[in-house]
Amino acid sequence: MISLLLIDDHFVVRSGIVASLELEDDLKVVGEVDRGEEAAKVYAKKKPDVVLMDLQLPGISGIEATAALLREHPAAKVLIFSTFARDDEIQAALKAGALGYLQKSSSRDDLLKAIRTVAKGGQTLPADIAQRLKDRLAEPEITPREREILTLITQGNANKEIAATLGIGEDTVKQHVSRILMKMKVNDRAQATAEAIRRGLVKV
Repeated sequence: MISLLLIDDHFVVRSGIVASLELEDDLKVVGEVDRGEEAAKVYAKKKPDVVLMDLQLPGISGIEATAALLREHPAAKVLIFSTFARDDEIQAALKAGALGYLQKSSSRDDLLKAIRTVAKGGQTLPADIAQRLKDRLAEPEITPREREILTLITQGNANKEIAATLGIGEDTVKQHVSRILMKMKVNDRAQATAEAIRRGLVKV
């Protein structure tokens, strides 16, 4: 029997997950939590085999909750189950110690497979996300300054406005923008904006 703790702030979502999972003979939900701050306390009481963690929570995020949970309970096995699939958030969740990541739009069979894999201590990622993260590791890193400029680009600022905001020369901004386009393998600012949002490099 695999015991599960659900951490999701939407009651209807939790109810649907519980109803679906408990159709399986080997799965049992032993606890439900709607805030990440409660994860470690409830985990200590219930000792579930798998923690199914949402990313977007009131208070601390699912990433912060995962990190906090694993600091107190290093043996905890966390599967992120979220609506979102931004590359930065996925990477951060895995870095925090989650063993897997799955979108809520995934099939029931994929969710069951992921839960059983994580329960055994295995790692699980959808093939397309795994490939995206692998590709990102091979790409040049976007620096903190370039990320600042990307954020200003996505807000519709021209080079002159970016230079004034950051207190640097307009030529310097142009050089940064050229490097950003090259690193992200895009042709213009509109494509850079779309790619930055997809990767989670900027907050929308």
